[in-house]
Amino acid sequence: MERFGDVTFEIDNHVATVTLDRPQARNALNDSVRAGIDAALARIRSGAGDEIRAVVLTGAGGAFCSGGDIATLSEFADKPAAAMRQRMRDAHDRIRTIINLDLPVVAAVDGAAAGAGFSLALACDFILASPRARFVMSFGRIGLVPDWGAFYLLPRIVGLQTAKELVFSARSVDAEEAKTLGIVHHIHHVDELLDRARAFAARFNDASTLAIGLAKQALNQSFQLDLTAMLEIEANAQAVANNSVYHRDAAARFLAKEKLSFAWENFSEDDQ
Repeated sequence: MERFGDVTFEIDNHVATVTLDRPQARNALNDSVRAGIDAALARIRSGAGDEIRAVVLTGAGGAFCSGGDIATLSEFADKPAAAMRQRMRDAHDRIRTIINLDLPVVAAVDGAAAGAGFSLALACDFILASPRARFVMSFGRIGLVPDWGAFYLLPRIVGLQTAKELVFSARSVDAEEAKTLGIVHHIHHVDELLDRARAFAARFNDASTLAIGLAKQALNQSFQLDLTAMLEIEANAQAVANNSVYHRDAAARFLAKEKLSFAWENFSEDDQ
């Protein structure tokens, strides 16, 4: 296990686990946590596709992330607005990196995912949660607007009207409602959550990282581009994937009626 400030990092079975480890503050995003996330992301990018084939993001001590550190935010109250603007741009680089990783990213949410912590979970491809998970766009409670990509991410998952309701009300959403809204993919007992998240992530070990990365980039753009642009992205991505060693090997296995390296059906529901 490696440690980057208030973030721990480990790799097992090609799955990188990034843990926000500031439990005394419910893993609030102080400078140490932010820098730790950045260091972990750099490590992931350096090993993506070979050493690392999927990522799990979680929090320590019964909380995912309670959002921005209020004490730190208060320090910006007397600074020029440009200082906060730059801090937000730094956060945007972080969120953009997570969204655009060419690997599946799974959030394992136990306890609070509030404010920017909620946004951080939304940046992942899948959210697995414990029954005690709580999701809240808490910004309105302290007179702020959503950040860390929430304006982009939340409406795409729950729809515009529901996104407005969650932002304007700043109310808490439990795990069951979050699953109904499409925020949560699966709910697992708290004692099983992290193991289930890692098992779920490991299901992609034998998949084509290239194909997943290409598909992820296309899907990330599908809400803002028109049909012509998306078809061009599709054509280019398919040309690249079709020319890969992975595809040639899989096609040969298929034609020879041999078992394919990757099939979702090969796994049990315990890995869901």
